[in-house]
Amino acid sequence: MDTLSQLKNELQEEYQTTRKFFEAYPEEKNDFAPHEKSMKLMPLATHIGEVFGWADTMLKTSDLDFANTDYQPKKLSTKEDLLKTLDENYNASNAALGNANENDLNETWALKNNGEEIAKWTKYGSIRHSLNQITHHRAQLGVYYRLNDIPLPGSYGPSADNPGF
Repeated sequence: MDTLSQLKNELQEEYQTTRKFFEAYPEEKNDFAPHEKSMKLMPLATHIGEVFGWADTMLKTSDLDFANTDYQPKKLSTKEDLLKTLDENYNASNAALGNANENDLNETWALKNNGEEIAKWTKYGSIRHSLNQITHHRAQLGVYYRLNDIPLPGSYGPSADNPGF
């Protein structure tokens, strides 16, 4: 079984679907949130774009320790920057998957906070988790779009707004 090519194919499919969502992104709604506890629209979309880079990070590291990193989420404000971030992160992860070998997927990768392990997977498991995160957050984005009467592109088939897919 060629797991790497399957992951690359899935990443590409999620990228193509997410790109359609980002091409429909409404800049005038950057600060929209459906609830006070909800993330605002642009930070949510930015997060989705950044998740596309996680496979690259996961294949090149053994963990991410939240307390010992200088990482800060990007602060984007335009559709153009959102699409650029998506493209850059997708390309980095796609290249990392292309340069990896099947044995790399068996190594472990962990999320930590100040050295304390929060979660641990194989690198395969962590990449699968990131692909699930993309799907999960893109579904949230779809709800935000629907609440603002923004037509939804098809994801895994037609949508009510795009019946011809």
